[in-house]
Amino acid sequence: MSKAVEMKKVIVEEIKGKIQDAQSAVLVDYRGLTVEETTELRKKFREAGVEYKVYKNSLMRFAFKDAGLEEFNKYLTGPNAIAFSVEDAVAPAKITKEFAKDHKNLEIKAGVVNGKVIGVDGVIGLADLPPREVLIAQVLGGLNGPISGFVNVLNGNIRNLVYALNAIREKQEQ
Repeated sequence: MSKAVEMKKVIVEEIKGKIQDAQSAVLVDYRGLTVEETTELRKKFREAGVEYKVYKNSLMRFAFKDAGLEEFNKYLTGPNAIAFSVEDAVAPAKITKEFAKDHKNLEIKAGVVNGKVIGVDGVIGLADLPPREVLIAQVLGGLNGPISGFVNVLNGNIRNLVYALNAIREKQEQ
């Protein structure tokens, strides 16, 4: 086998590994971005711990097929870049959406979240999620509400019992 074929196989395995390890990935069409804009986007991704790479579509097709995500291949047309995040599932979508607001040449094409392919609407929906800490606080608040209500009900019954016993005591004293 030639060296070129071997190199391509290594790159396909690299992409496949990144897809499988990532909590999420976002595919974008970067056509029309200037070098400065691309550098700015890469910096934002790097600061958030997101890896942003440009691969050949043919190599990504093989990698997605090997990873069991063949439906993703329909989005691989034109020049594409992909952002992978191992740590934060929301970061690539948030950064891409925010950047695309100011830079109309950046087009969100699709994404992958925990092994599931999502379209543009799914990526934007993911980007609109509140930060992880806020979601955890909301869940804890939701769990705390019924517990507090239950405690208040129990306290109400005990309070009523005390009032009734107090009234009986007062009646017997008279």
